[in-house]
Amino acid sequence: MARPKPARRTTASIITAVVLLAGAALGAAPAATAAPGTAPAGTTAQGLTFHDIPGSGGITLKGNVFTPAGAAAGAERPLIVFPTSWAMPQIEYLAQAQKLADSGYVVVSYTSRGFWLSGGKIEVAGPPDIADASAVIDWALEHTSADPDRIGMGGVSYGAGISLLAAGHDPRIKAVAALSGWADLIDSIYSGRTQHLQAAALLGGLGLVTGRPGDELTRTLKDFLGSNLEKEPEMIAWGKKRSPATYLDRINANGAAIMMGNAWGDTIFPPNQYASFYDKLTGPKRLEFRPGDHATAEATGLLGLPNDTWTSTRRWFDRYLKGERNGIDTELPVQLTSRTDKGYEGYPDWKSVGAVKNRIPLDGTRKVWANVDSGANGGIAILSNALDQFLKLPPTVSVPLLPRTFASVWQSERYASAQRIRGTSALHTTVTATKSSGTLVAYLYDVGPLGIGKLVSNAPYTFHGQTPGRPFPVDLELYSTAYDVPAGHRLALVIDTVDPLYIEHNPTGAQLTFSSPGTDPSHLSVPLREK
Repeated sequence: MARPKPARRTTASIITAVVLLAGAALGAAPAATAAPGTAPAGTTAQGLTFHDIPGSGGITLKGNVFTPAGAAAGAERPLIVFPTSWAMPQIEYLAQAQKLADSGYVVVSYTSRGFWLSGGKIEVAGPPDIADASAVIDWALEHTSADPDRIGMGGVSYGAGISLLAAGHDPRIKAVAALSGWADLIDSIYSGRTQHLQAAALLGGLGLVTGRPGDELTRTLKDFLGSNLEKEPEMIAWGKKRSPATYLDRINANGAAIMMGNAWGDTIFPPNQYASFYDKLTGPKRLEFRPGDHATAEATGLLGLPNDTWTSTRRWFDRYLKGERNGIDTELPVQLTSRTDKGYEGYPDWKSVGAVKNRIPLDGTRKVWANVDSGANGGIAILSNALDQFLKLPPTVSVPLLPRTFASVWQSERYASAQRIRGTSALHTTVTATKSSGTLVAYLYDVGPLGIGKLVSNAPYTFHGQTPGRPFPVDLELYSTAYDVPAGHRLALVIDTVDPLYIEHNPTGAQLTFSSPGTDPSHLSVPLREK
């Protein structure tokens, strides 16, 4: 049976979800005004044609096509297919599709099933969505000058996930650009066995406002947000079916050249799962991480403005669909931008990022009461990390003023030189709980001389079925990042039990004790760039 929730915590979760749903409705308004302007099937507006494209299972997908100007009759052109992002209509990629068409591509974009005027219901990148991708390719080969030997797919967020999945099911796809997507859906919104409340509520709310959720999605989202542990195996199986990582062998066997890009602060699809997936790819590959939150790294490019992510995307397609020797395949394949610096850093692989480890001991014993937010938190989904991206304003907290009754705090010594954090910090500690279930959230802060901490990273961890009073080890990877700690600053690790980003599982009156046994000392491993 699902564990009963204290009333105050349930109320807080509902309030948060309502606020997010309201924000989702407001955020969808611009797209809603754009959709009625869509031209009827087969008509042309400024060289752009709109079409009804047959999807799988007899549904109709609303799509559009850009064809290169002046194409000779019978000449075949490389094809790029863009499925739309979650809740977005088919006009999402117009600016980038036009640029690609101007350089010689046939570009087909379509509204993913279940959204706006496309048929069907929202399947969350399930088998019908993957079949749709192949159906759109079939249609493009029949109705455009697309070359069957030069086919690429790409997109942002939902379009990225569908593209990666399609690359494991359709060997005709030779190149993929997956931007702000996911490789492991469970590790994205259920990392640390903790529901990402704001992310799930945001996606669910946008789905209700702009589309028609399928029965399976409705049921899964209800069980997920309701903490129905009896359904946990089913929810995990549902997520794995929709995770490109599940089909890694097929993706590698098909051999598509895969470029992935994401933001360090992505609150929908955190970067760790992308990096892990990238490591296991065996074909041509590229990984780019930049500051920002979900889809903010690509957003200006969707408006037609200069954008590094989209520049890389076009270069990637040019290399692997046109065969151009533009150098992108000879550059170091892992490209990072620090959140505190504008320069690019190249690495031969992900394991070379943060090759030096700074081990911070977590000595002593700390005890905290659960169910109270200490003031340390990961911010607000989308908003906080966008502020960090554009204004260098991450979530902050006064570390000296954090109430030690509700937050455990450890600090390093002041650093004599800058510490360039790169990659994934890892926490190892021993926990003793007074209840069998519980949630903790770890935060890493850059603390200046006045004690003001700027959030570097965070991650949640939930446990169930532990014996009260019996210590157990906890290993938790914080979200990967690139952040430069100035000389004279120190790092602080803070652990509390409540964060508005997540659903917590602390029973009323619960306490957590963090200790460091001599035979298994607690520590935080912080990855640093080699000097």
